[in-house]
Amino acid sequence: MIVDFHTHIFPEKIAARTIEKLEHIAHVKAFTDGREQSLIASMEDSGVDVSIVLPVVTKPEQFDTINSFAMQLNEKYQEKQVRLLSFGGIHPDSSNYKKELHAIKDWGLLGIKLHPDYQNTYFDDIKYMRILDYASELGLISVIHAGVDIGFPEHVRCTPKHIQNVIKEVAPEKMVLAHYGGFDLWEEVEELLAGKKVYLDTSYTFGFIEDELFLKILEKHGIDRILFATDSPWGGQKESLEHIRKLMEKPEDLNKILWQNAERLLGKDF
Repeated sequence: MIVDFHTHIFPEKIAARTIEKLEHIAHVKAFTDGREQSLIASMEDSGVDVSIVLPVVTKPEQFDTINSFAMQLNEKYQEKQVRLLSFGGIHPDSSNYKKELHAIKDWGLLGIKLHPDYQNTYFDDIKYMRILDYASELGLISVIHAGVDIGFPEHVRCTPKHIQNVIKEVAPEKMVLAHYGGFDLWEEVEELLAGKKVYLDTSYTFGFIEDELFLKILEKHGIDRILFATDSPWGGQKESLEHIRKLMEKPEDLNKILWQNAERLLGKDF
C-alpha cells in the first residue's frame, strides 16, 4: 500500500492554463498537466494506491465551489482501487470559520489545507490559530504549506518560528507540515520542530534537501510522524518513491512512511 499525502489537481476547464501560469511564476516544469486523469495515470505508473488531494481556497468566496468539487471527487472514487481522497479548504478571512469548519466535517471531508503565502496571512496570525484550534476540536486534519514557496520566495509567511509559536499557543492535534516542516528552511526545522507533536510530509523535498539532513531530522522527529508525499504535479510520484526506498534501510520503517502512518492519521483502513 502506498499513500501520497500531498497532491493537487484542477478542474478540467482550467487545468492547462493554471499549470502554465504556475510554471511561469515558479520557473519549474510540472510532472503532469494537473488534470484528474493525469494524476490517476501517474499513480498507476508508480504504484501509488491513494492520493490525498489538497485544494487551496485563495478567496473566501471560493469556499462552496472548492469544497463541492472535493465532495464530488470523493464520491466518485469511494469504491475504486486506485483512488483520490480530497480534503477541504477554508480561507483565514472567512466571515464564519466555525460554521465553515462544521460544514467541512459534516460533508465527510477529513481535513483542510492552509497555504499562508497564497492566502496572504502569516501562519501565527490569530485568524489561523483559531481555525486550527477549532479544526482540532472537530477532529479534522490540518495540512499546512511550510517554508519557502518557490513562486513567492521573497515573502515566507510560514517559517519554523511561526510554526513554533502556533504549537505553543494552540498545539493542534492533527497538524501536518508540508515540505518536511519548511521548504529550504530545514536547518531551522531540525532545530525548532523536529520532535514536536506534528507530522512532516515529504512533498517537494527530495532533490532539494541533502539526504544526510533528511535522515537527521527523521531520527530526531521519529519515524511514526513522517508521511510520504510528492506535491504532484510539482513532484514526480515515481521519482519520489525511488528516492525514499533508497533512503530507508528497514522495510518496517518504509511501510510506516508509505502508508501506515497515513492510515492511522486518517483513521481509515485502505
